[in-house]
Amino acid sequence: MAGGKATPRQKMINLMYLIFIAMLALNMSKEVLAAFGLMNVKMETSNAKTTASNDLFLESLGTKASEDAAKYDKLYKDAQQIKAMSQEYYDYLQSLKDGMLEGVEDPTDYTVMDKSDFLDGKFFQGDNLTPEGEDFLKRINDYRDGVIAILPASMKEVKENVQARFQTGDENGKETNRSGEKVDWINYHYERFPLVASLTKLTALQADIKSTEEDALKSMLAGELTEQVSLKNFATSLSASKSAFYSGEKYDGKIIISKTDNSSTPVRAELTLDGRKMTAGKDYKLEAGGIKLLIGAGAPGDHEVAGNMYFKQDGEEIEVPVKNSFATISKPNAALIAADKMNVVYRGVSNPMSISIPGIPNNKVSASATGLKKRQGSNYIMNPGKGRTVTITASGTLPDGQRVSSKSEFRIKDIPRPSGSISKQTGSLKLPRKNVEIATVGAMLEDFDFDLNLKVGGFKFKVPGQPTVSVNGNKLNGQAKSALKRAKRGDAVQIFDINAYITNNKSYKLKKVSPVVVEITN
Repeated sequence: MAGGKATPRQKMINLMYLIFIAMLALNMSKEVLAAFGLMNVKMETSNAKTTASNDLFLESLGTKASEDAAKYDKLYKDAQQIKAMSQEYYDYLQSLKDGMLEGVEDPTDYTVMDKSDFLDGKFFQGDNLTPEGEDFLKRINDYRDGVIAILPASMKEVKENVQARFQTGDENGKETNRSGEKVDWINYHYERFPLVASLTKLTALQADIKSTEEDALKSMLAGELTEQVSLKNFATSLSASKSAFYSGEKYDGKIIISKTDNSSTPVRAELTLDGRKMTAGKDYKLEAGGIKLLIGAGAPGDHEVAGNMYFKQDGEEIEVPVKNSFATISKPNAALIAADKMNVVYRGVSNPMSISIPGIPNNKVSASATGLKKRQGSNYIMNPGKGRTVTITASGTLPDGQRVSSKSEFRIKDIPRPSGSISKQTGSLKLPRKNVEIATVGAMLEDFDFDLNLKVGGFKFKVPGQPTVSVNGNKLNGQAKSALKRAKRGDAVQIFDINAYITNNKSYKLKKVSPVVVEITN
């Protein structure tokens, strides 16, 4: 193939060489066309799988939106909008692909798809774009900008990926070719390309649409899940084997964290309190993080809340068992103030007593001592017998089964000495003769804690210069009145040896009653 005049033989060799090179080029072109076709098939298969996966993902997001609208409703609506935009653009590209294959007898014979007539005629008209070409360019830009606008600012990486996938050249819409020249992006990618190459490129755009859907959906859910597990949505609480502990015991509780946002709100509950069915709205209410109980503490003792609470997850109800207990103790209604060495009970009196152990219900408390009897609940009566002291032992069973016991010693004292009285006046006093004559003689326990009903069975009456008169009962008899008539003004009349007794305990012998001295005033 050197210069100069060639012989006929050389001309033939040269021609055969050119034909050989052309045949090689033709075979290479067919292999490249077939490779584009195989790539197109693989991407279409992948697009179908991604479509099915995205549909399931969107359906799952819809389920979560129905379970927790506060957290997922907006995400679901944004995802639906992206899905609608993607589907519209995807279908547009598919219509272009269908049009490209209308004149092809066998869509699987990629070696014959070497012409560029379809898109050249559809998109380009000389140096300008046809309306279809301008529409193609506008659709890719609108889709890119629309998706980026919907995505939240936190999805920066996803936005950058969308921008890169659907980029249409530099800021002037240009691409640089191999010669270093600036040409329009659409011309650079779609003008004078074999049909199968343009077909594959459109399928690649469809693949980018599916990838954009997938990235957006995954990022939306991942962002919400990150927000849900954020520690700002949790609060701490104490969990222990029981609700009350005693001094000296080892506390077995631990600090736990629990969610307090709407995503952790149960949908319903079935609860009982000590075996009694609880009513929603009356006994409890559902709230973020669990269930708020609206019940009273109840009677002293242990109480158990049991049953199940239900949460919604992926369209199904998840059952969470509930079994918790709390203890109620009697509420103090007064301060406990005791004077040292003043633990005293009186002989001959029914001494009322209250005996209880904090944290233990009264029905699990027992007390014992000589003369001690239980009345009701924590109320007891002590009637001490002989001796100077009595010891009361109180014992009970704690909620954990532990037995506790305590002892208290009380001094036993006799009822103090009563004071004699006349007309409810004691000691030395002045009265008219007539008042003394009709007065009632009595006995009184002044400043004593118990209101005892004392009665007088008899006494002695002495008028100066007159014999002592013994009287039965609590009023002057005829003999005593006769003696009183002989009393002069200023005489001191004595009432002594007063015989008094307790009406409901005549067997108890009171101390000697102090006398009464009355000065006659007339």
